[in-house]
Amino acid sequence: MANIYDGVFRTILNDCRRLIIPIINEIFGENYTGEEEIQFFPNEHFLDQQDSSDKERITDTNFTVYGKIQKKYHIECESSLPDGKIAIRLFEYDAQIALDEGEVTEETLTMTFPNTAVLYLRTYKKTPDKMKYIIITPGGTVEYDVPIMKIQSYSLNDIFKKRLLLLIPFYIFSHEKSFPEYNSKELFRNYS
Repeated sequence: MANIYDGVFRTILNDCRRLIIPIINEIFGENYTGEEEIQFFPNEHFLDQQDSSDKERITDTNFTVYGKIQKKYHIECESSLPDGKIAIRLFEYDAQIALDEGEVTEETLTMTFPNTAVLYLRTYKKTPDKMKYIIITPGGTVEYDVPIMKIQSYSLNDIFKKRLLLLIPFYIFSHEKSFPEYNSKELFRNYS
């Protein structure tokens, strides 16, 4: 079922690329105007596995916004409840995106990780507002936050006011807990 929502998310971005700009502004606190150039990159990545065949991973987004400075983004649309495994998948995707565009100069590998976030369609009370990567290397520790956008946090008024129109097809998830009530005979009789 999750692939359906991933497909919807990718289709919207393919057909209406500019709808991602207000989402980026909201998640990352950017001030893009919508006039910036956006370049999308392939979503298919092959993860090198030492003891097995390469594994194909398909990200939901992989794009660069060319504003005052060039910034790389990766946003995943997640319909399943948070289970702790998404952080591992995100890091695998991010590392592969960075490797795909990495440069080697005189035996020095330079990689740029994308600005990453998750759009959760379903959440529960304990869903955090962010995830965190902590990478311990021989040269020091690097840590940074991965913001989480929760569809339930936005009313229809918020969506239109902030121009988060990409969220409209997913707004139904805000009402998912009320489906039994909506489907009850009592409620149905009130509208007959």
